[in-house]
Amino acid sequence: MTRRQWLSRSVLAVAGVAVARVPTLRAARREVRVGGRRVTVVDGHAHCTVPEVLDVVKGTDLERSVSGAVSGPLVVKPERIAAMDEQGIDIEVLSINPYWYGADRELARRIVAVQNEGLAAICKAHPDRFVALASVALQHPDLAAEQLADAVTTHRLRGAAIGGSVNGEELSAPKFEPFWAKAEQLGVVVFIHPQGIPDVRARVQGNGFLSNVIGNPLETTIALSHLIFEGTLDKFPNLKICSAHGGGYLPSYAARSDHGCITFPANCTKTLKKKPSEYLKQMYYDSLVFTGEGLRHLVAECGASQIVVGTDYPFPWTSTAVDHVLATPGLSDADKTAILGGNLIKLLHIGAAS
Repeated sequence: MTRRQWLSRSVLAVAGVAVARVPTLRAARREVRVGGRRVTVVDGHAHCTVPEVLDVVKGTDLERSVSGAVSGPLVVKPERIAAMDEQGIDIEVLSINPYWYGADRELARRIVAVQNEGLAAICKAHPDRFVALASVALQHPDLAAEQLADAVTTHRLRGAAIGGSVNGEELSAPKFEPFWAKAEQLGVVVFIHPQGIPDVRARVQGNGFLSNVIGNPLETTIALSHLIFEGTLDKFPNLKICSAHGGGYLPSYAARSDHGCITFPANCTKTLKKKPSEYLKQMYYDSLVFTGEGLRHLVAECGASQIVVGTDYPFPWTSTAVDHVLATPGLSDADKTAILGGNLIKLLHIGAAS
């Protein structure tokens, strides 16, 4: 940064939650251009936390994990907007990774209420820089459906962020259908972010942080595969599902999904409406696949209309997400514009009153 000018702080009260407006750091803001035209860049994968939730979980098993989060970079601070400016990110889509799936109904209700109020307050304080995806208590599916509806209609949140499984149960389990039905009815995005797979924890110990490096994309692969093969996407064909980390490993080996039931038909007890790989083209994926060839392949398998920018901020996986898209071979200007922000602007109705 060269010159920094702090704007005065103001405090915004939304639904009883006091939120300090993040001062803007006045500095050179990168303006991204494609084909000579300015484009709006939207980061669909950005994490945060709401500090007020610490009061809700005090004295519970969740206090330790929450206390660490609210004292670190997950809190929305001036440095976040400065980093966005430097990288060329105009808008972040904020979400909170679920840590509350083990909470009882009342505690989960309170956690979600405070978090969604806090997310809404951040977005209201900076409407040109942030939109958000709601928290929901998916371990209580009927409650999650209510929370999603309230978040969208009352707080103007743009969808929900959920884990890749819930206490060992797959997202395709029939018990979660009230949530999927509500998401489809509302026409909002559900962002699936993995939490790792406890069942394989013993195999991913040792050097290399394999519990994350392998475990996270593997959980996404499993979650999406179940949604396809168990018929969830047939039952709710208008769902708008977006997954982190380029959809895990699924788009890299989708043809094997097509051949499984042909090779071993006795192991396939449900008839799908189309080939398994064809469902990939009705879901969305972030661009966090690290190489130009990886992104080129993801686009080839799923379509440029299904890819959105993802940084995983504040986790330092990448600081060059914009250049990653701009430098990927084979993308047209229209493809780049769509991936950088156009797809999410449409999906999340950014700029609309809803």
